[in-house]
Amino acid sequence: MGPVMTNVMARGGQALGVGLAAAADLKQRIVEFVRAGSTEITPGDVRYLPELTACLPAGTDIYVAHTPVASLQDVVHAALAVQRAGFSAMPHIAARRIANAMALRHALMELHAGGVQQILLVAGDASRPVGEFANTLEIMDCGALEDAGLARIGVAGHPEGHKAVGPLLLWEALVAKQAFAARLGLQMHIVSQFGFNANAVAEWGHQLPRHQIDLPVHVGIAGPAALSRLIQFAMKCGIGASLRTVMHNLSAVGSIAELAINPDQHLLRLLATPLPAGLRMVAPHFFAFGGCLPTARWMQQVAAGGFEIDTEAGRFRLQK
Repeated sequence: MGPVMTNVMARGGQALGVGLAAAADLKQRIVEFVRAGSTEITPGDVRYLPELTACLPAGTDIYVAHTPVASLQDVVHAALAVQRAGFSAMPHIAARRIANAMALRHALMELHAGGVQQILLVAGDASRPVGEFANTLEIMDCGALEDAGLARIGVAGHPEGHKAVGPLLLWEALVAKQAFAARLGLQMHIVSQFGFNANAVAEWGHQLPRHQIDLPVHVGIAGPAALSRLIQFAMKCGIGASLRTVMHNLSAVGSIAELAINPDQHLLRLLATPLPAGLRMVAPHFFAFGGCLPTARWMQQVAAGGFEIDTEAGRFRLQK
């Protein structure tokens, strides 16, 4: 009798026939991948840190988002609380939400004094800058980062593009950021924007070596959340083609092969088939659009192997 075969959805929505041993290997790779993952909180979520310490291992990277209602000081205070809780805080430094270089320097000094040595540098989604910085390159040019005592910087990647920035400018900016990190001797990684196109990361990965980008990639995936909530954030983040596909096909979104609206669908697409050689995919980053605690609890269960791959649906189910 030949090996028992099962099906797992691969890129493009095609069923991938694998043996039971291969399915077990896929599950283990998902477990290990999620164990390396990071997530995020907002400054208003600091009250949940005791619960988060029960869900996530000490040292987990927890990003602190700079939300529209928060100040830079709110982000700093939340990051320091995350660090004190035993995690590795990575606060967002959102260029368009910073008043001036002095405010930036003060925030970075306070973070460094509290043991925070890493930031995520983003432009931010504000339609107009509140101060003198319109983008991340202007932050890099102001000189504040050189004296900040940073060891590591995350920057954004856009597998599906951005509605407000052309693809050529996105690639040029990423090349400039990589060169900046090399000049300062800083570790740098890319955090990719989340999306609904299950194949976008792999397709974007083919472009990285063509632009001489060899930075490690933390693949951005939306954690468990309602579709309406994901659409709301996708509109704010400027996600392109896949959002349009979703909006035009809401009633049939689950049957469109190239779309993935759940974190497990993305994980299966990423890990079930080979990825481009130039894509150094090292970990997932789970955006907590459904809330930091539900996202962390989902991560905890997947990292513990508490799920089974559903070969019919091309996703996996958490065990009860």
